[in-house]
Amino acid sequence: MIEVNAPVTMSDVARVAGVSTATVSRVVNGHYGVSARTIAQVRSAIEQLGYESSLVATSLRRSRTNVLGLVAHSFQSYTAEVLKGVMKALSRSGFDLIIYANSDLYGSYSEGWEQRHLARLSGTLTDGCIVVTPWGEMRSRAPVVAIDPVRGSTAPSVMADNLAGATTAVEHLLGLGHRRIGFIAGRDSLASAWSREEGYRAALADAGIPVDPTLIGRGDFNPESAVPLARALLQRADRPSAIFAASDGMALKVLEVARELGLAVPTDLSVVGFDNIPESALTEPGLTTVDQSMFQLGYEAARMLKSLVTGEWDEPSQVVLPTSLVIRDSTAAPTGAARQ
Repeated sequence: MIEVNAPVTMSDVARVAGVSTATVSRVVNGHYGVSARTIAQVRSAIEQLGYESSLVATSLRRSRTNVLGLVAHSFQSYTAEVLKGVMKALSRSGFDLIIYANSDLYGSYSEGWEQRHLARLSGTLTDGCIVVTPWGEMRSRAPVVAIDPVRGSTAPSVMADNLAGATTAVEHLLGLGHRRIGFIAGRDSLASAWSREEGYRAALADAGIPVDPTLIGRGDFNPESAVPLARALLQRADRPSAIFAASDGMALKVLEVARELGLAVPTDLSVVGFDNIPESALTEPGLTTVDQSMFQLGYEAARMLKSLVTGEWDEPSQVVLPTSLVIRDSTAAPTGAARQ
């Protein structure tokens, strides 16, 4: 039989600390008029008993919970790296973090997930939320910061310089001698997806190479969406000598499809991704990619949200972070039949 212990109450803390319940309440809620010695006694009792005050009750008693939320559609490498930055920014800040994620990665539950989550968290359990790659505009009673916002959004957000990053990636392939470059795009509702495609098109235009629309596949950042697109590109008689994918997850799937089709990377095909997730350095060959500093995205988003909650934010509401190209072994000059 499993023994279930009753939750520790404020009265239990008062009994162990040798003070009144009212005094414990004053300490928990940060009110004045309690001696340092008494505060130490109460805190010692709280630690000894493992007492946790109710977030909901706390939020009803005062205007803040000192809890922030991170809302994500799913937890994959990208989100995990963002989370590390958020945790660093919140370290010793006095804010705790609630993490809320979708249970259905890419099913019919996807549409509107962020609004459902915000409705549950904002204003009662949390003082504000960070939303990672939302699918639409967000409405909330509390401050919200988007990481990688939807196209056209003017809400507070943090994003990478996707246009510059994508342009640099394609310029790298052009500099190696590639002229027939495929592109696998991301979810078209996101500003990042549009900017990365714009960078792809701009780099080709600057090189005097017409964009071939048949070399562009429409993915949605779901890695699996890249599989049929990569297969279609690589089974063509006039297949591209290089593919730029709008995310590392999709780029890694391109590498898998190339292996299945008997193509050697980078001898027969060069591949470039975008994100610089940890797996990009661990695959064989290592993936050339655009580093958008996911850690820094999370760090800046948390810093912005904290300041919005406390009323201290006086900087631009949309922060754009620089990108850099990380060259590994998945790209090389085209050779033999792959030379265009």
